[in-house]
Amino acid sequence: MMRKIIGVGIGVCLLIALTMLGQLFEQVNANEVVVIQSVSGQLTINATPGIKWQGFGKVTSYAKRGIYEFDTKVRFNDGAHAQMKGSIQYEVPLNDVQVKDLHTRFGSQEAVQTQLVQTVVDKSVYMTGPLMSSKESYAERRNDLIWFVENQVEDGVYKTTQREVHEADPVTGQDKWVTRVELVKGKDGLPERQESGVLRGFGIKTFNFSLKSLDYDEAVEKQITAQQQATMDVQTAMAESKKAEQRALTAEKEGQATAAKARWEQESIKAKAVVQAQQEKEVAVLAANRQLEVAQLGTQEAEQYRLAVLARAEADSTYKKKVMDADGALKDKLASWQAVNALYAAALGAHQGPLVPSVVLGGGSGTPGQQSSVNDLMSLLMAKTARDVGLDLSMRGKQ
Repeated sequence: MMRKIIGVGIGVCLLIALTMLGQLFEQVNANEVVVIQSVSGQLTINATPGIKWQGFGKVTSYAKRGIYEFDTKVRFNDGAHAQMKGSIQYEVPLNDVQVKDLHTRFGSQEAVQTQLVQTVVDKSVYMTGPLMSSKESYAERRNDLIWFVENQVEDGVYKTTQREVHEADPVTGQDKWVTRVELVKGKDGLPERQESGVLRGFGIKTFNFSLKSLDYDEAVEKQITAQQQATMDVQTAMAESKKAEQRALTAEKEGQATAAKARWEQESIKAKAVVQAQQEKEVAVLAANRQLEVAQLGTQEAEQYRLAVLARAEADSTYKKKVMDADGALKDKLASWQAVNALYAAALGAHQGPLVPSVVLGGGSGTPGQQSSVNDLMSLLMAKTARDVGLDLSMRGKQ
């Protein structure tokens, strides 16, 4: 029995020791910051992983990185509402002083997210809505909407002012007065802030702001749809007008191109004709020049022929003159004299009748007288011929 009692006692002591051992040390993970509040109330910040001394103190763990998913209502400057859904990630500080300040003020991860991160994000979303209309947030200024929210979460909400403006309703087209919220900018051109960034003051860094959806009220959705349809109709009309203008321009350009093509075709024909005419002219000039050269050569040849003929004639004349000067053209004269006398003789021989009168007065009768008359006639004829040809039958040099 005594042994059983001793065994139970030892077991109880071991259990108590093990329980107390769990409060003596704390395992710190790499993705967390652990604040240990000792029995005396001293805070110890543990941002590095490993086994840390707890000493029966209170342990509070903060995730180094957290994510806040929000679903916040936003009101735009045209009175429309929408439900903005998204998320933003944040990191707690690792500096001992900032962690102690954060822990002292909020005391837990949940309180930091709900009382600090959520409040700042919701406020930034609310203050961004009046900076634009629902239509602008839906379309052309969607990026501005995201940037305004993220920038105000990091650096504090903007300082704004209100201004009444008179403008046409985008759906009805009726003029109306609307309130426009505008940013107040400093001398440097940057927006002024109502307050400095709260999260930044605690050393909390935000990043990766993501907008998942922006759900508008049913009336706003219809209004936006109507505006979009009107805008699309206008854009379609403008597009059709642009198409018509483009078609007109295309037709004009095509007409100009056709005219230019026709003009250049005519110019090409003209150029070809000019070239052909030029070629024909050059050929004609070449032919004329050739004919001129041929004519000039012919003239030169004729001139040379004339000069040759004249030279031969002059040579012949000179020769004949010299021959005549030498013998008086005796050979020619004799040939002429012989030919003429031969003709005389032939003519007399062929004569049938008497050559002289049959009765001669003053002379004797008989044959001798007749023969003498014939001889005299022949002598006269030969003398006449000799005189005509210039033949001197006298014996030159005769003593």
